[in-house]
Amino acid sequence: MPKIISANLNGIRSASKKGFFTWMAAQDADFVCVQELKAQADDMTEEFLNPHGYHGHFHYAEKKGYSGTGVYSKIAPDAVLIGFGNEEFDAEGRYVRCDFGPLTVISVYCPSGSSGPERQEAKFRFMDAFIVHLQQLHAEGREVVICGDWNIAHKEIDLKNWKGNKKNSGFLPEEREWLTRVFDEVGFVDVHRGLDQREEQYTWWSNRGQAWAKNVGWRIDYHVATPGIAGKAHQVAIYKEERFSDHAPLIIDYHPLIAA
Repeated sequence: MPKIISANLNGIRSASKKGFFTWMAAQDADFVCVQELKAQADDMTEEFLNPHGYHGHFHYAEKKGYSGTGVYSKIAPDAVLIGFGNEEFDAEGRYVRCDFGPLTVISVYCPSGSSGPERQEAKFRFMDAFIVHLQQLHAEGREVVICGDWNIAHKEIDLKNWKGNKKNSGFLPEEREWLTRVFDEVGFVDVHRGLDQREEQYTWWSNRGQAWAKNVGWRIDYHVATPGIAGKAHQVAIYKEERFSDHAPLIIDYHPLIAA
């Protein structure tokens, strides 16, 4: 049964030094989607490219030490698409799509707007472009799982200090409404929430203060899927026993798409 992991590495070199690839091997996942490589092609070692025999496909940002996404898979994909056809954001290395039979697995790293108004405006431009792409993707009729750091906490349950963040990037009304549209209008599913309705299911913690120690976190990493495969999901976990970055890996097990 497929196991799919999403992990924002906050630097692939840093995460490697903290044991990410050793942990990844032990997980025996079918697909591992990674974000925020903070590396260029020349920085990628054999361990980064094909760890433990996995096939790796990557989208590097033009800017050094910035963004970057990848998909690792046990089997070679039938097709790979790097970028989603938007010049501005494809230059930032935010999207890798791999097709496997009837299944599409995508790693995405949505922009953050927290560094200032210019980046928030860029985030809004990304949202406008990406929802059109999501509509086109959904219309293909394939089973799709989009893993990644969406940089939006959807509802009040999805971050500890929601009252204090209503005017902050990542919890703005426009961002939350956009994510609602992804689910309610476009027709994708928040797989994690379909399996686990509990509070304090966070995947990211600020490095400021004692956010990690006090579990003052945000749920901004998602598996966003078409209803067919979302309905196959049966187990979810957030891995917090080790820290590879400021995010925690999100692990979801799915029943097979096609019965043997």
